[in-house]
Amino acid sequence: MKKLIIDKLPRVTKNRKKLEKELNVKITNRGKEVFVDGNSEDEYTAEKILDALEFGFPFSTAMQIKKDDCEFEIINIKDHTTKKNLSRIRARIIGTKGKTLKTLCDLTNCYFELKDNQIGIIGFPEEIKNAQEAIISIIRGSKQGNVYAYLKKHKVSPVGDLGLKE
Repeated sequence: MKKLIIDKLPRVTKNRKKLEKELNVKITNRGKEVFVDGNSEDEYTAEKILDALEFGFPFSTAMQIKKDDCEFEIINIKDHTTKKNLSRIRARIIGTKGKTLKTLCDLTNCYFELKDNQIGIIGFPEEIKNAQEAIISIIRGSKQGNVYAYLKKHKVSPVGDLGLKE
């Protein structure tokens, strides 16, 4: 049984039945403590999905972790810069009217979400690496155009099924 502390509890309680059905786990809560009970693999997946919901991702996007074997990663802006003006860095990541973030989503096939001084990424493991490199480059001050060119040059080619998945 896993125990998680969740601040955005209504997001979990509203979708509890769907989560329990999709993830094969039992979800209970006492205050902000959420308990996940099931087999260990399902508990791990449920923990990742609940973390994504807590971070601010929509329910459908968070469920991609289970359906498509996607990963959920968090990048802390403070780990990659010494600058004190973090609002300017967040603005560079978002771009004018969200254009930079949307372009990054299109080029990397990943989902992005900003929360405080952190960036959450949901995507396939091979694509998350490029997404992380792009975000870190923008944090460090690279021009957006150079980052887009890097992503186009290092585009991940789709891997054919080798018959290993069920």
